[in-house]
Amino acid sequence: MSRREAWFLTLTLFAIILCQLYIQLRLNIWNRDLFNALEKKDIALVGRMALIFVPLALAAVAFNVASVWGRLTTQRAWRAWLTDYQIDRWLKNGRYYQLNLVQGEHQNPEFRIADDTRIATESPVDFAFGATTAVLTAITFISVLWVVGGSISFGVYGQQIEIPGYLVFIAVVYSIITTTAMLFIGRRFVEIAENKNQSEAEFRYAATRLRENGESIALLGGEPEERSALGEALGRVIVQWRAMCGQYLRTTVVSYGNFILAPVVPIILCAPKYLAGTMSLGEVMQAATAFVTVQQSFNWLMENYPRMADWTASANRVAGLIVSLDRLEGAEKSGWGHIVHSEVDDIAALQLRDVAVNLDDGTAVVGETKVTISPGERVLVVGESGVGKSTLIRAIAGLWPWGHGEITTRRGARLFFMPQRPYVPIGSLRRAVAYPNPATSVSDKAIKNALVDAGLPHLADKIDEKDVPWDRALSGGEQQRLAFAQLFIQKPDIIVMDEATSALDTSTQEILLHRMSERLPNAAVISVGHRPELEAFHNRRLVLARRKEGAKLVADEVLSPQTFALRRAFALLFRRGGGRKSEEHSAVQ
Repeated sequence: MSRREAWFLTLTLFAIILCQLYIQLRLNIWNRDLFNALEKKDIALVGRMALIFVPLALAAVAFNVASVWGRLTTQRAWRAWLTDYQIDRWLKNGRYYQLNLVQGEHQNPEFRIADDTRIATESPVDFAFGATTAVLTAITFISVLWVVGGSISFGVYGQQIEIPGYLVFIAVVYSIITTTAMLFIGRRFVEIAENKNQSEAEFRYAATRLRENGESIALLGGEPEERSALGEALGRVIVQWRAMCGQYLRTTVVSYGNFILAPVVPIILCAPKYLAGTMSLGEVMQAATAFVTVQQSFNWLMENYPRMADWTASANRVAGLIVSLDRLEGAEKSGWGHIVHSEVDDIAALQLRDVAVNLDDGTAVVGETKVTISPGERVLVVGESGVGKSTLIRAIAGLWPWGHGEITTRRGARLFFMPQRPYVPIGSLRRAVAYPNPATSVSDKAIKNALVDAGLPHLADKIDEKDVPWDRALSGGEQQRLAFAQLFIQKPDIIVMDEATSALDTSTQEILLHRMSERLPNAAVISVGHRPELEAFHNRRLVLARRKEGAKLVADEVLSPQTFALRRAFALLFRRGGGRKSEEHSAVQ
C-alpha cells in the first residue's frame, strides 16, 4: 500500500466518522422531540417525526456501509503489505530452512504469516477507527449531557451545594469503575491468548505432518501412536481454550452487567427532575441516550479488551518471527560468525578457503577446511554418520551461514542442489520438471527428453495432468529421478548432491550418474554418499573425521578406476570371508 493510498483511506474514514457522528446527534435530537410529542399526545407532530426518521435512518445505514467498506479496504491493504513483507524475508536466502536450526520465538511460521498476520493487521484498523469514534463521540455527547442534564443541588449541613453537569461526572466515575474492573479481571488475557494461538498452531502442524507422511506411517502401522500424539496436542488446545473460557466468563460479568445497568442509571438520576417538572420526558430520554453514548465511549477499552488481548498475542507472535528473521539477516552480514560467499574470476569452479562450520551458538561442526574444485571434477565427501558432511554441503549451497571462512565460486556459475528428499511442487508434472523456473519457460520436447533421460519415460505423456498429487504418487526413487530431470533442464555449473541417489538401485544409479557426466561434462560435482559404488563416478574423495574441535578433513584422495577396482575386490573378499565365517558359525549352532 502506497503512502498516497494510506492517506486517502485515512482521510476517507475520518470523514465517514464525522458524518456518522452528525447523524447520531440528529437522531438524539429526534429521539427527544419524539418523546415530547408522545408526552403531549400531539398526533400531527408524531407523524412529522416519523417522516423525518426515514432519511435519518437511510443516511445512518449508508454511512455505516461506507465505514465497513473503508475499514475492510484498509485492513485488506495492510494485510497484503505485511504478509508480502514477511514472505519475502522468509523465503530470502533459505531463511525458511534456517529457522528450523535456530532457537527463538518463531515456531510454526506459516501459521504466524497466515492467521496471526491477519489478526495483527485487522484489529489495529478497527481499534483506530473505534478509538477515534469514541473520542469524538464522547466530546460531542458530553456537551449534550451537560446542557440537557443541567445541574443538581442538595443540602448538606444547612449548606446548599450545586453540581453543574452532574450527569457528566457520574458517567465518568461509572466508566472508571467498569474499566478498572475489566482491566483487573482480564489482566492475564494476553498471556492466555498467546498460549492458545501456539497450541492451535502446534495441533494444526501435527495434523499436517501426519498427512504429509501418511505412507510411512501406514506402512509402519503407526496410527495408534499418531492418534495418541494428536490426542495430546488436542488436549493442550482444550486446556488453553478452558483458560480462555474462564477469562471470557469473568469479563462477561462486567460487560453484560454494564449492558444492563447503563440505560437504567441515567433514567433513575433524571427521575426526580422529571417528577418535579423541570425536565420533559423527551429531555429525560435524550439525557439517557447521551449518558449511554458517553459511557460507551469511555468504556470502549473495556468492551474491546478481549479483542485487544487477542491482537496483542498475535502481534507478539508476528514480532517474534520478524525478530528471528532479523537475527538470520544479521548472520548474513560480514563479521564474526559468518561464512562469506563471493564470486571471483578464477579457473576454479569452487574454493573453500579456511571454511569452518558452526552451530548458531558457536559450537564447532566442521573445522577449518581448504578445498579447490575445478570444472569437470567430481568430488565425493565421505565420513562416518553425523560427522558433518551434510552440514558442510549446506554451507556450500549457502543454506548454512554460521561459521567463518570464505566460499568462492567462479563468476556467473550456477549452482544446483539435489537433496536426499527432492521437492515436488504442487501442480502439473511440467511445473515439477521445470522447477524452479516457470513451467512455461521450458518446451514440451525439452521436458519429455529430460524425463526420458532421467529414466521416467512412462511419465512423458502425463506432463500436463494437474489433478495428480505427484509428491505422493511418485515413489522415493522416482522422486530422485525427477530431480535428475530437473538437473538436465537447469544445466548448472556446480552440482551439490546430498545422498541424492540413496533411493535408487545400483544399476539405475550407474545409468543416471553416467548420463549426468555425459550431459554435463564440465560441471563440478560435490556429493555426499555412503555407497562404495559411488567412487566409480568420482575422481576425488574427501574424508572427514570426527574431532573434538569439529570434523577435520583428514584425506584428499585421487580416485581412479584402478583404485575403485582394488577397493571393490577387497570388499568382495571381505564379504565372502565374512560369509564363510557366518556359515561356519551357523553349522556350529
